Amino acid sequence: MEKTPLHIPFISDAKELKSMVGESSERVRHKVIPYVDSHVQKFIAMSPLFFLSTSDRDGKSDVSPRGDSPGFVHVLDPHRLVYPERPGNRRIDSLLNILSDPGVGMLFVIPGLNEVLRINGTAKITKDEEFITGMNWSGKTIGAAVIVEVEECFMHCPRAFDQAGLWDTATWAKSEHLPSMSEMIRAHLQINGLN
Repeated sequence: MEKTPLHIPFISDAKELKSMVGESSERVRHKVIPYVDSHVQKFIAMSPLFFLSTSDRDGKSDVSPRGDSPGFVHVLDPHRLVYPERPGNRRIDSLLNILSDPGVGMLFVIPGLNEVLRINGTAKITKDEEFITGMNWSGKTIGAAVIVEVEECFMHCPRAFDQAGLWDTATWAKSEHLPSMSEMIRAHLQINGLN
């Protein structure tokens, strides 16, 4: 499918962009901490889902969800987290990206809560059996876990979830109106010449 050219100007200057947005408040600038405190630890312990952002050495980005029972991400100490890698579609995009560029972003969610926790850091992959067994994760792993060295932790304002009405079940579409996963996959395979 051909791209339609866009004949519009784009912003490429940081000063111009900052002049459009304005300065953040002192509280916003100073809410970032460089380690996991008791509040962050409690949030992580209650979160059954986070989104992992990675990119490869060429800057190609990827984001994917990681979910399990609340508390599946363990805090090893104030500077390190660990989570299990579960069998999935076997694309392992995130893991391959971590090997080429260890920088990661994590966005933790607690159902019903509009605020989210953001953690940025660097990641390494381990296959140490004794370490992984010691984490006492239930369920199957691929024999690997990811350890994240925490560089930044901060709460993100609830505006996006508020505006989306994410947890308001009255705004949810009826199941018969939702996109069909099987139809989408079938159509995408056909685009790529597979039936």
